[in-house]
Amino acid sequence: MGKQYDGVRPASESSIEIDFYYANQRCRERIKLQPTPANLKRAANHRAAILDAIARGTFSYATTFPESKNAAKFSPKALGQTVQAYLESWVDGKAKTIKASTADGYRKVVNGRLVPSLGKHELADLRRVHVREMCEDMDVTNKRIANVLSVLRTALDEAVTDELIETNPIAGWTYAKNEAPKEEDDVDPFTAAEQAKILEALDGQGRNLIQFALWTGLRTSEMVGLRWEDIDLARGEVRIRRATTQAAKGAAEVPKTSSSKRMVKLLGPAREALEAQKAFTLLANAHVFQNPRTSAPWEGDQPIRKTLWQPALKRAKVRYRVPYQTRHTYASMMLSAGEHPMWVANQMGHADWGMIRRVYGRWMPDAAPDAGAKAEALYGSPDGQHLVNITPKSRMNTG
Repeated sequence: MGKQYDGVRPASESSIEIDFYYANQRCRERIKLQPTPANLKRAANHRAAILDAIARGTFSYATTFPESKNAAKFSPKALGQTVQAYLESWVDGKAKTIKASTADGYRKVVNGRLVPSLGKHELADLRRVHVREMCEDMDVTNKRIANVLSVLRTALDEAVTDELIETNPIAGWTYAKNEAPKEEDDVDPFTAAEQAKILEALDGQGRNLIQFALWTGLRTSEMVGLRWEDIDLARGEVRIRRATTQAAKGAAEVPKTSSSKRMVKLLGPAREALEAQKAFTLLANAHVFQNPRTSAPWEGDQPIRKTLWQPALKRAKVRYRVPYQTRHTYASMMLSAGEHPMWVANQMGHADWGMIRRVYGRWMPDAAPDAGAKAEALYGSPDGQHLVNITPKSRMNTG
């Protein structure tokens, strides 16, 4: 048996493995040499030179092992970089390529949750156990935990792409606590009587805005971004193609999803609100709705909530709900009246009616007592029609 050397051993017929510690981590690297006695000695000398360079602070992983996966992990850029430094830099970079509202959401997660919980760790040392401990300490819903993990997972995926870390420690991993079933959802629409009280407590542009919201189901950001060029009163339609959020600082952005770009049918009360709004903003040929306190376009949902919505509900003596409930109110009214769920989904900007079914299912009318009788009479008897004889009817107009 040949001489043995510390931290050096044959790995295969054509390679030798050396073992050493760098940055408090154990490293194993292979050298493409046959494990002969002479080559084992060469490997031992190579290892000794590495240890000497580490001790003197001159060791470069990428120079010594350029093809190693550890080269990125121990690069000067990654080595010693904290999770806080990386995430703050990452979110600043993302803000240049994504919607302002999305970037604002990322920044809130980074500054409000990830940095306080994980920021002190070095990026290269972050492990799943650290993330699990953060999740266990979060007194929030599983949905909120999933949102936080989604931001972190995206950031770490990009760290892998940038070769700052070798792998994403939470790739494919999720966390969920045991939660008691929800007794009720957050859909809390306004009754007809409550709607009347709220509108009575408003006048002018404020009344027009809220009446329009109740009868179109638009998101607040969509109403803030609405311009007169988007209104087609002749056809009775509103074209939704932009949105304005608080994070965008008044700048228009594309709607939330591709399905959010849509044509919304103008029902009577919504048309009435627009006709009344003409006197205030039509001649400007710009934004449909303006802040009556400033005569300038609304900058987002917060000013509407604080200066218009909250005072109106207080004057009307209506139990407070957030402005988004006007959208829920529209959906529940349409479905309770028997409008087709797919039409409602299209009006609200959903890609399909799955969300309508999940969120608003209890507002859909139950089947009539004689449901199925027509099909039974037509196809249920031996003398009835056969399915092969059915001719398709014209395609349903989904609005």
